[in-house]
Amino acid sequence: MNMNIATICLLLLLASTANVAQSGVFDVQKYGAKPGQDISQALTKAWKEACAAGGTSKIVIPKTTYNLGSSTSLQGPCKGPMQIQLDGIVRAPANPHQLKTDGWLVIGRVDSFTLSGTGTLDGLGATSWKQNDCGKNSNCKLLATTLRLDFVTNGVIQGITFKDPKSFHINVLGCNKLKIQHVTITAPITSLNTDGIHIGRSNGITISDTTIGTGDDCISLGDGSKDVTIQRVKCGPGHGISIGSLGKYFNEQPVARIKVLDCTFTDTMNGVRIKTWPSSPSAGTADDITFKGLTMNKVGNPVIVDQAYCPYSQCKSQIPSRIKISNLMIDDVQGTSATREALKIICSKDEPCQNVKVSNINLSYLGAEGKAMSVCENVKPAVSGTQNPPICPRH
Repeated sequence: MNMNIATICLLLLLASTANVAQSGVFDVQKYGAKPGQDISQALTKAWKEACAAGGTSKIVIPKTTYNLGSSTSLQGPCKGPMQIQLDGIVRAPANPHQLKTDGWLVIGRVDSFTLSGTGTLDGLGATSWKQNDCGKNSNCKLLATTLRLDFVTNGVIQGITFKDPKSFHINVLGCNKLKIQHVTITAPITSLNTDGIHIGRSNGITISDTTIGTGDDCISLGDGSKDVTIQRVKCGPGHGISIGSLGKYFNEQPVARIKVLDCTFTDTMNGVRIKTWPSSPSAGTADDITFKGLTMNKVGNPVIVDQAYCPYSQCKSQIPSRIKISNLMIDDVQGTSATREALKIICSKDEPCQNVKVSNINLSYLGAEGKAMSVCENVKPAVSGTQNPPICPRH
């Protein structure tokens, strides 16, 4: 008799557990989402209920094609970890003016968030790129980033494809402990201002095993980026992986502990780059930066530190940058350069680069003008290992 009671109790417990698990799944189809139609309201309703449910809640977007016709903001805090499983294709409106904010899909103020699956976020950005003049106009209207992550803690973005954004593919702001892995990011080289991943004022960010081809930086890091590791990323086409630009605005936060490891660049404008503005309105720092184990395939500027970055004459280029670069290590960079100046370290006259170490560089120039060369200003690097081209030769 006791065994029967125990068995009954176990069955009741299992049934209760199954019900709880089932209640944690929120399929957007149950909230009115239909293939080929706008799922803005369905997704918002599913998020609201899932966020309030407690426990781990998963929103499912099944394998079919949907439209997300308006800027959609999914905000926390939530009562438990949140997951979105995206297996379908979600398309933005082609007209950029239908999106009223600078984010198409915005995830904000969530602790423990995962976006994963085999699906695609398609920004349908081709009509927007012609309207984008942000490179020349500092007062331009910002178009919508495909995925904005604002103040997300303990986040994972995995497996998703991002395609043809109106502006950036992914923007990371104020996040802590975020992993972006096994992601595909794709837009044509002609797409303006379509950074693959932009990071600002965030800590503990890891980007790994990801393929990025776009019309601007594959990855860009703004001020306040700390403890960022980028590894096994394939970049191209695009402008490379950039720290900065820094020093354009007042009171920028320090950049520190950045690692770019074991990455491959193919047909990019740059490889790895640090860029700071002359005439900086306030002082700043970029410290403890490592570029290591990098392969360059026909890259315009494989390694470049540019503290005279002043596109379209938007600054007083004769006034030196006030951003101090220190503790920079460049090690094991191999491959081919599309320009003679394969390695450039142009530092500020007022704030010369400090403690720069360069080792094991083997870069060949593909053109007919001569051998590859390096160019250095306001820096005295410690050099070791292979030096092809000769590093910062003394004249």
